Amino acid sequence: MSGCPSFWLLFLGQARKSDAPGGAQAKAKASTAISHALKACSLLLLTITPTAHAFDLTELGAQLAKPAVVRGPFIQEKHLRALPQPLTSQGEFVLSRDAGLLWQLRSPLTQDYRIDAAGIARRTAQGWQLQPGQDVAAQQSRLFLAVLKGDHSGLARDFELQLSGTGEAWQLTLIPHSLLLKQIFSRIRIDGGDLVERIELVETQGDHTLMRMPQSQAGDALSAQERDAFAR
Repeated sequence: MSGCPSFWLLFLGQARKSDAPGGAQAKAKASTAISHALKACSLLLLTITPTAHAFDLTELGAQLAKPAVVRGPFIQEKHLRALPQPLTSQGEFVLSRDAGLLWQLRSPLTQDYRIDAAGIARRTAQGWQLQPGQDVAAQQSRLFLAVLKGDHSGLARDFELQLSGTGEAWQLTLIPHSLLLKQIFSRIRIDGGDLVERIELVETQGDHTLMRMPQSQAGDALSAQERDAFAR
């Protein structure tokens, strides 16, 4: 506590004044006062000093993996060096801890995508069709799923992870060290609290994408319609 040094200076000053002849009693009183002040400081520090604790990746992963389902709107902005204004798209997403991710684009066009362990599938009139020849896209999709689910062990295979903040307001920066991802991204920054709220992907050539999920909500189970969408 900042008050403790003040106690020290006060009582040491009193002790020096008592060095004059006949000041033995004053010295004893000053010594007793110093002892009492030290005890008071110790008790005060024990009472108000919080236990130091850093919010770590394990806690972040557990926090993000807790909900069985997360759903809500998204706004995506693609900032291209060649264009003065970003390309903006909007829609809804449904993240299932067990099934994967539904990415439902609603503007500027309507299109549904499903991202899971098998890759990226697009909804057509004939049903879901797995998109072929997309090694880079599949890699990015697995990355996106890992980010939303808080799978830091999966992310650590390809990135250096730098976490700061608290459970209520945290920032995670991903610096790629895999050769493939280095060719795509210079860094990825994720911000959130209980859930992911913002993802920014900065590409090596200077473009960047910003995804905001400002009203995400956790749920216990998929709806019947969502279960159908995830069904093969």
